[in-house]
Amino acid sequence: MKMWGGRMSGETDPLVERLNASAAFDMRMADEDIRGSLAWAQALALAGVLSPEEHDAIQKGLAAIRAEVTEGRFVLRPSDEDVHTAVERRLIELIGPPAGKLHTGRSRNDQVATDFRMWIQRACAELRQGVVALQEAILESAEADLHTPMPGYTHLRQAQPVTWGHWMLSHFWALGRDVDRLGRTRAAASCLPLGSGALAGTTVAVDREALAKALGFETASDNSLDAVSDRDFAATFLFACALLGVHLSRLAEALIIFSSPEFGFIELDEAYTTGSSLMPHKANPDPLELARGKSARLIGNLTTLLAVLKGLPSAYDKDLQEDKEPAFDSADTLAALLPVLAGLVRSMRTNRERLAAAMSPEMLTVDVADYLVGRGVPFRQAHASVGRAVRLANERGVALDQLGLEDWRSIDPHFDEDVRRAFDWQAALERRDAKGGTSRRALDEQVTAARAKLASFGSERAPG
Repeated sequence: MKMWGGRMSGETDPLVERLNASAAFDMRMADEDIRGSLAWAQALALAGVLSPEEHDAIQKGLAAIRAEVTEGRFVLRPSDEDVHTAVERRLIELIGPPAGKLHTGRSRNDQVATDFRMWIQRACAELRQGVVALQEAILESAEADLHTPMPGYTHLRQAQPVTWGHWMLSHFWALGRDVDRLGRTRAAASCLPLGSGALAGTTVAVDREALAKALGFETASDNSLDAVSDRDFAATFLFACALLGVHLSRLAEALIIFSSPEFGFIELDEAYTTGSSLMPHKANPDPLELARGKSARLIGNLTTLLAVLKGLPSAYDKDLQEDKEPAFDSADTLAALLPVLAGLVRSMRTNRERLAAAMSPEMLTVDVADYLVGRGVPFRQAHASVGRAVRLANERGVALDQLGLEDWRSIDPHFDEDVRRAFDWQAALERRDAKGGTSRRALDEQVTAARAKLASFGSERAPG
């Protein structure tokens, strides 16, 4: 018998039942559902709704169901609409009539919102661990070639010299924001809806703040109508996943380019490449391409939920059944992707010779302009003079640092023989000594900060 079957005089069309059912995917929240039911049973016992014997029977029954779920022995039946009806149906089978009291004062509306919030909190904790593991791999690569010069790019054109360590650390900090964002998302989900009933609150005299504490929530919701319909926390989670996916895609795109034969800056381990069914020589960066492609999926999941939410009236609507699959899919996608990327980064090798060979003296034009500024020339005038020098070198088919002193002076009389000192990679790197720059001191400081950031993540207690 359905939980709501007393109202109906006829049978539900089987196609409607199939459309309406969500147990096939939301059973993954079974542990959260059982945790919530155990806490609700405790609240009902304190309110005098359950006798000690009934409370004990419910506790033991739910513990048995948890064991069945954990061990893969739980059997879904066609009549199970969702995880909540499945657990309650099994509880009735195990302990009989006392199970029918568990739903007193509770609706599936506040029950599902509670389960989903607990699941989101757990997913945030697990994903944070995966991101931190990737950060650790990135930091290892950065430290191995912390001061190795490489071209820095804007518009995918050589711009100014940086180092491999500096470039890798740029991705470390982007991922650090993702870890922080997942932490804030977890906090956003830590508001308990249980006790809101279907929409108007519960008639049972439960201490909702104590209930929140028992389930690990920071607080209980302030408005029952808002509590059962609020999915801001899910949208926030999907945004965090989507932006993390964008950051992974940007890292993947760069590594695809840098590992191509035309660049050859890095070499990917064969364990993280695949071959071609036709061309024997190929070693394709499929994991990186999948990281790039799956970012679209993560963005799509966010868009899906926002579209679901945009036109809903107040309180709960069945549309909200569509909130979980995007969240489950995003979490699963990232859980599969993050360890692969961590392994790929940890095993890839930099080619210092190719990095050095790619360095072009044109990347030091700002340093040449700064040379003129040091001689009293306004920067805009210095910029124009160096631009003319670049054009002259191009016309002659020589590198910029191959121009003679007469050439430099024909452009600006402030140039002198010591202009050649501007074409020193290490000196150029050392001149960027402000926090976040490329000097040895600044890079060592950045690594220390990165290590401290990882330590702070490790010291945080994961939500229960």
